[in-house]
Amino acid sequence: MSDLHVLKVFCGPGGNAGNLLGVVLDGGAHPERAERQALAMELQFSETVFVDDAAEGRVDIYTPGARLLFAGHPLVGTGWLLRREGFVVETLRPEAGDVPAWEAGEFSWIRGRAAWAAGRRTKQYGSVAEVDALGVPPLGTGWLYAWAWADEAAGGVRTRGFPGRGDGIEEDEATGAAAVVLTEELQRPLNIRQGVGSQILTRPRPDGVVDVGGRVVAHEVRTL
Repeated sequence: MSDLHVLKVFCGPGGNAGNLLGVVLDGGAHPERAERQALAMELQFSETVFVDDAAEGRVDIYTPGARLLFAGHPLVGTGWLLRREGFVVETLRPEAGDVPAWEAGEFSWIRGRAAWAAGRRTKQYGSVAEVDALGVPPLGTGWLYAWAWADEAAGGVRTRGFPGRGDGIEEDEATGAAAVVLTEELQRPLNIRQGVGSQILTRPRPDGVVDVGGRVVAHEVRTL
């Protein structure tokens, strides 16, 4: 048996919205990748994280249908949780590479590379209303991050994310990796409103690196 911490990541002001994340702090209780993948499919969160070494920040990330080398909302949420559990977390280590992690005020942050989030296609629309009106794209059209300026002068963006994987997640409420890709393309800090009311903050850095941050709230703890 092991505990599953369920968090809400990239919450809006006051803790509303946010993307649910499952984190298994005792990854050693589920050592095999096949078991982890099956558990992620059963849970049906957009991502589930298994912590293999909390002190070293070693983590393993799964969608319901695939293992990921890098993902934004799982790393932001896991960094927050490890700090709350008493670990000094300066670096998380998913398969992609070392990811700096820190906290500033009410926001938890990570720093990742846009190249680690390859395969997410961005598409600009003419208005927030057009983005709000979108339906789920057909399967086979790929990962779509739809966006429009809400306040271009201030860097305000409205987005919606459609993974298109056929794994039960038709729309992602808040997507850090896609936000990294969009920020690298636009080369400016963004204040993103995604899904029903989630908030993601980003800042571009040199050489394809992007900071991404948001609020994290504990939702519940389950026993697996």
